[in-house]
Amino acid sequence: MASERQKFPETVLEIDLTALGHNYNYLTSKLKPETMLMGVVKAFGYGSDANAVAKELVQLGVDYFAVAYTPEGVALRDAGIETPILVLHPQPNNFETLIDRCLEPAIYSTRIFKAFVAIAEEKAQKNYPVHIKFNTGLNRLGFGENDVAWIHDALSETSSIKVRSIFSHLAASEDLNERDFTLQQITQFKKISEELIKKLNYRPFLHQSNTSAIINYPEAQFDLVRTGIGLYGYGNSPEEDNELRPVAKLTSVISQIHFIKPNESVGYNRSHIAKEHEKMATIPIGHADGISRQLGNNRGAVIIHGQKAPIIGNVCMDMIMVNITDIACEEGDMVTIIGENQSASTLALSMNSISYELLTAISQRVKRVVCRK
Repeated sequence: MASERQKFPETVLEIDLTALGHNYNYLTSKLKPETMLMGVVKAFGYGSDANAVAKELVQLGVDYFAVAYTPEGVALRDAGIETPILVLHPQPNNFETLIDRCLEPAIYSTRIFKAFVAIAEEKAQKNYPVHIKFNTGLNRLGFGENDVAWIHDALSETSSIKVRSIFSHLAASEDLNERDFTLQQITQFKKISEELIKKLNYRPFLHQSNTSAIINYPEAQFDLVRTGIGLYGYGNSPEEDNELRPVAKLTSVISQIHFIKPNESVGYNRSHIAKEHEKMATIPIGHADGISRQLGNNRGAVIIHGQKAPIIGNVCMDMIMVNITDIACEEGDMVTIIGENQSASTLALSMNSISYELLTAISQRVKRVVCRK
């Protein structure tokens, strides 16, 4: 127990670059030799450390990066990343910065097209790389099939930009019950991209696959695939999860132990009432750190010395309380929230959610420790 107390005396998110490398190699093993890979490092690298992840992926040979917003791309450039970066959801007020930092925008509507061209022409750009996004069924962002002619005509009126890629996004590639819908999306994307390429007289590269499509639809790799959650250790099934290694491990420490008598309460609103003598521990992590209130009141648990300790009472902003009645432990002992014996997917299920939400919710105030194992 003493070694555990000394290792992490506070709440820590450990980021294992060896696991990241394993996941990268596993995913690229499923690709054709000529297929490029785009690493998605938005949302602080899915809640980890975008800079550390990106630098490691560069060493591993990643071809492209993707972020959601311009400031995320700027942060990577500030960290010394020179690899091409696609900004998936750029906003017009950041277009000047985007160009200044050599970031590449997704163009997904006539409004965004016109706004970006205006800035590109103002800054005397020539053939600035852009990525044209089409909506094939997710109904979130993207041009429609009927916009192909307009896009071509608009491109022919300016030399400030050039299409680097044409892409779309799958809605349910992880759900084999939706296979027909996914195949329909793939077919529609092929049709749209072929139509636009004929008009362009040059061939941008194509991409539509996410992590689940890399696994489930190898026939739809096109020129490039995008992977986010897979890099961080989560696939689209328990079988695939067994092939991947979680990059993030979230641990904390027992701050204090209390002995609770029958009918005494724990936490705000007295939501936990002891039915018998109980022993409970207070852990310095709460909903301000990404531990959802939905995990309170015995829905979620942490791991202490290999045993589950249910979260009792309401989750506080900075603390949780857990039931350790049947666990031999001491103040200062390490607590695992995500790690051995409890993956992010498992804990997320306790609040009817997914690993993405749990991982990306981990607050930036939680200390990050980058390591190799």
